[in-house]
Amino acid sequence: MINEDLKNIQIDLPAEIKFVLDRLNKFKHKAYVVGGCVRDSILGKNPDDWDVTTSASPDEIKYAFADQRTIDTGIKHGTVTVIISKKPVEVTAFRTDGAYSDSRHPDFVNFTKDIHEDLSRRDFTINAMAYNPKYGLIDEFGGISDLHNKIIRTVGDPEKRFSEDALRIMRAVRFSSVLGFEIEKNTADAIKKDVVLLLNISAERIQKELIKLLVGENVFDVLLNYREVFGAIIPELSSEFDFRQIGKKHAYDVWTHTCHTVKNIEPDSVLRLTMLLHDVGKPVTCVYDENGDTLFPNHAAVGGIMAENILKRLRFPNKVISKVSYLVSIHDKKVPETKVDVKKYICDVGADNFLPMMKIRKADRSALSDGYNDISDKINVAISLFYDIINNNEPYMLSQLKINGNDLKKKGVDDEKIGGKLNEILEKVIENPNLNEKHTLLEMI
Repeated sequence: MINEDLKNIQIDLPAEIKFVLDRLNKFKHKAYVVGGCVRDSILGKNPDDWDVTTSASPDEIKYAFADQRTIDTGIKHGTVTVIISKKPVEVTAFRTDGAYSDSRHPDFVNFTKDIHEDLSRRDFTINAMAYNPKYGLIDEFGGISDLHNKIIRTVGDPEKRFSEDALRIMRAVRFSSVLGFEIEKNTADAIKKDVVLLLNISAERIQKELIKLLVGENVFDVLLNYREVFGAIIPELSSEFDFRQIGKKHAYDVWTHTCHTVKNIEPDSVLRLTMLLHDVGKPVTCVYDENGDTLFPNHAAVGGIMAENILKRLRFPNKVISKVSYLVSIHDKKVPETKVDVKKYICDVGADNFLPMMKIRKADRSALSDGYNDISDKINVAISLFYDIINNNEPYMLSQLKINGNDLKKKGVDDEKIGGKLNEILEKVIENPNLNEKHTLLEMI
């Protein structure tokens, strides 16, 4: 429970932050920690970053810390980084913002001595609080109340806030997902109305917010209730909205099914990205059988290609693009049921993809109708067999064979037949690991 008595709220500040506040106060300037660090501290979390805001101008900040190293990191917008005990502290002058002609950055800023003016330009009430041990908590927009009630609300008119900086749309849904907060109605309505503004935001910014959002505890509700946002940043997902899946095993349309699968897999960014995109190939591959049920032939392979294009467009790292697009392309591969099948499976997809695939299959099936949605027993058996194979070093790939292509050459096998012959031998060794001795395999040839 958050204490709404502002006088009783105390925040434990790191030593370097206390030093910065005290130094600015010594020079007769007001100074506060502000934004996310205040929010997280009140929620009982350890802030990743501490930001300081002050009535001092950038020149006055540098003068106050003349005996310390300072860096003009964002001097045009009033930010000076002060290095205290080798730790960087960003100190920003109170400011008001000019027009946002690019829907992202103010064209200019004006410095002010009024903390209220500075806080009034910020995005959400829960981020518009400032604190100094001397003055206590400054909360002029109801941030404490919204933290208490778990509400995301813009400071002032939401449409104005989003038109100033469209990335705030992504931040709103990200906070809702990560904190488990509900978005206030006027703010929610403005998000859905203004999603087109996201086209003004760089792919890199969208990508970073998307990843944070996907691993949030409230991701299901955000995906389901703010699908317009996801359709705006990944247009291919729009075709999933209300796309009916007809047949006994289906419980939901494609998008609702996708939302459930994201929720039902662990909050790992690669796995949740995979589930977000795993059925993106369904609408474009849909056909109907003689009973009118929907079929999606080859949708995994098609989806893998689409996922690769989507992730490239959003500027994901190549390693993530390769991993996620591959997992999407094989996501419907059946769970193996015998030890031989498990060996063939990991030979096909790679040992490092086996456990992720089991999680993907479980999450995918969990979002089907009753009678089709629980394959826990099959998964557990497959995982147990996998560990047996790995722990006993049972061979499942060519590099584990006790012979190689040179051995086959010496036995007179033609070059063009070596690959096929090795694969034949591997098939037999997978079925009977005891055959994997050099003299035995050479006799087989």
